[in-house]
Amino acid sequence: MLGILDVRTFENNEAVENQPGLSDEEALRRLKINGKNQLSRKKKKSVMKIFANQFRDFMVMILLGATLISALLGEIYDAVTIIAIVVLNAILGFIQEFKTEHTLEALEKMTSPTAKVYRNGVLKTVSAEEIVEGDVFEIEAGDRIPCDAFIINSKNFTCDEAILTGESLPILKRNREKEIEFETLNLPYMAYMGTICVKGNARCQAVATGKRTQMGLVSGMLEEISEDLTPLQKKLSELGKILGIVCLMVCVVVFLAGILRGEPIFSMFMTAITVAIAAIPEGLPATVTIALALAVRRMLKRNALVHRLHSVETLGCATVICTDKTGTITENKMTVSDIFAGGNCFKISGTGYNKNGTLLLNSIKADICDYFSVKNLFECFVNCNNAFISLGDKDSRNRKYRAVYSAVGDPTESALLVAAAKSGITKESLNSKRLDEIPFDSALKFMTVTVKNPDGNVVSYTKGALDILLYKCSHFQTDSNMVLLNEKIRQKIIYVSEEYAKKGLRVLAFCKTENGVTTFLGICGMQDPLREDAKKAIKSCEKAHIKTVMITGDHKLTACAIAKEAGILKEGDLSLTGDELSKMSDSELSDCIEKVKVFARISPDHKLRIVKAFKNKGHIVAMTGDGVNDSPAIKEADIGVSMGITGTDVSKEAADVILLDDNFNTLTEAVLQGRTIYSNIRKFVRYLISCNIGEIVTMLVGMLMGLPVVLLPTQLLLVNLATDGLPAVALGLEPADKSVMEKPPRKNSDSFFAGGLMGRIVMRGMLIGLFTILSFVLGLKFSGLVSVARTSALFTLVASQLIHVFECKSEEKNLFSVPILNNIWLILSVAVSLLCLFLAVYFPPLQIVFSTVALNAKQLIFSTLCAVCVPVGACFFKKRK
Repeated sequence: MLGILDVRTFENNEAVENQPGLSDEEALRRLKINGKNQLSRKKKKSVMKIFANQFRDFMVMILLGATLISALLGEIYDAVTIIAIVVLNAILGFIQEFKTEHTLEALEKMTSPTAKVYRNGVLKTVSAEEIVEGDVFEIEAGDRIPCDAFIINSKNFTCDEAILTGESLPILKRNREKEIEFETLNLPYMAYMGTICVKGNARCQAVATGKRTQMGLVSGMLEEISEDLTPLQKKLSELGKILGIVCLMVCVVVFLAGILRGEPIFSMFMTAITVAIAAIPEGLPATVTIALALAVRRMLKRNALVHRLHSVETLGCATVICTDKTGTITENKMTVSDIFAGGNCFKISGTGYNKNGTLLLNSIKADICDYFSVKNLFECFVNCNNAFISLGDKDSRNRKYRAVYSAVGDPTESALLVAAAKSGITKESLNSKRLDEIPFDSALKFMTVTVKNPDGNVVSYTKGALDILLYKCSHFQTDSNMVLLNEKIRQKIIYVSEEYAKKGLRVLAFCKTENGVTTFLGICGMQDPLREDAKKAIKSCEKAHIKTVMITGDHKLTACAIAKEAGILKEGDLSLTGDELSKMSDSELSDCIEKVKVFARISPDHKLRIVKAFKNKGHIVAMTGDGVNDSPAIKEADIGVSMGITGTDVSKEAADVILLDDNFNTLTEAVLQGRTIYSNIRKFVRYLISCNIGEIVTMLVGMLMGLPVVLLPTQLLLVNLATDGLPAVALGLEPADKSVMEKPPRKNSDSFFAGGLMGRIVMRGMLIGLFTILSFVLGLKFSGLVSVARTSALFTLVASQLIHVFECKSEEKNLFSVPILNNIWLILSVAVSLLCLFLAVYFPPLQIVFSTVALNAKQLIFSTLCAVCVPVGACFFKKRK
């Protein structure tokens, strides 16, 4: 393979550093030779297999066998009719399952990892599948390694390789020197596909992709892993089995009753089998899958990417949402508005990444040349930074484009670069050479970069949390010189930082170490505006009896200011810092957790404790996170939520839901959709089982009353075709009810049939069956013809079920108060079902097929009245109750 052929001639590390990456053309050429960077995947279901699966039901196979026997005995017409209906039903099932498969495949592609790769010398984000041997890519903490690669340059690069080696402790890696071996495990200069960077960063060069990686050697085992049913699917599957057993018992009774009355054995056998097919709800789990997949597609349009189907069910149960502040409640569009340096408080005008802005002191423009302390601070802004900013082409005619910086990297670091650039200090103007880096770590709460300046001085610049940096420094930078950092200066710095925090500004501190002396340079205050829709979304959660809790690493005063503005923190609510939390026992935390709305200066291990504390109180917890260390809390939460923009690969893989826009309002919308889909599933389960019970009652009571067979096999299959499929799926597409976010969340332990749903289902099924029998009896009495009676019963049964589908739109409202026209798909599905019914009754060729006769006006009115009496009777019983 290409990687094996080229590995001995790979450029040395220095060459890769100077001219990283392949050209687009070369990458495409290698991709064509070696194929995509992907492992063996579970085999997709072929179109033919999906279609064939529609006939795998045991009862369907018996019916087809019996139909074949019927044809051999000369009953060709009925046999062809039954087979045609079964095939048509299979086609409808195939279309639904095929669309569902495509939806789930599309979601799988969307959640596939990406990689930051150099192409044509420019760092780009591409799908990990597009990486080829020779590609140079960047890895940071939280990233999953996309392929096997040599480590070209790294800083504290530490990988979790447990997935490959079983080693429980992360491994500290080193740079490759002249080694060429890459086809074995445990090489210290290699990064392996599928492993996770837990600390540090690295620049790597791909040497093996896809099945040629170490992960690829064992990927064949992944094909055998099967997906479990969701909890709801399991419950309904069990219910389906119970109802199936009841149906089979009824079928036996129908068969024996018919035989005892002298009906032909084969005819009764066909009838019993047809009743079983029409009435056994074997498709409930599959219908739930379709409904969940449709819901997932709907949620995706609202920027919520559901990673696991079962999370759609759980979303509607959420009672607590633990959310980050930056980028979720706020816009994550940072602007440095205030700085403190040399003992003075400065303002910086301008917002966002606009290059127009001025350094101000007491509202008067300040020249940076007059303030050496500010110049030092801005140098730290720029040197201790991994982001990049640039303006448009100088020759660009679009002045607006040239007036705004485009940024690549962390928004906080980008804002620091923009602030310094407003005073003319940029990476290009400083021209410092980076020597070393200690990447930001959530435990350390700072980042350090060591550079060599053009004058030859080696300086280490650090930025991070004020409470960490302030006590590491021995000196303070003024405009004239360095002075000892005494307690008076410290208290002034703390005072200024608290004033910034009270205004909702995010505070960062900066220092430098030169010749063994660590000097405090100053602090900055950064604006991060509240999202416009955040306040409304939080109010919506409050109405829905969902508690919103802010968890942030920012200063307590900053967090509280933003929380008050957003409507999270109100009078009487508490706020806790990470230090205060650490001093609490689990029981003490449990005692106060219900009153706490803001957690500030929180580390990832604190998040885990918070989640457990809420869960111990019986809450269903949704937890947001974006870092590698947030994964334990995300996994522990009932609903793990990752950020789509700022989230690491590890946090995304641990999450149930990914917010593609990092927006709190999107999470609120996801909860709304979660409640709606659960409600919709209850609706169509109510509809399907009621209809099935109605069909069973019709056939059983008719036999016990000594009536002729009420419905023939072809007519039962028509009922199944006309009423079971399309209307049920259409109910799964019901829009959200306005009141759904004004009710308390359901409990996760609640029965699916809570609220008396099963009682309503059984009662409605009984009424449908009894009024269908009444229609049959009236038809037989007034016409004296069994064919008219059966046609009347068929019409009443189908019509009553199609009326009932509109009742199922709501559990609180009746047929006369539900919004009938708000679901176009339901209207269309009912229209199609009615068309099938009328064609079967009035179209001569189909009259022969389904053994029906055209009903006259009087007979049609009686049949329709019997159908209408079903909801009227239900209202009567409901009032009596």
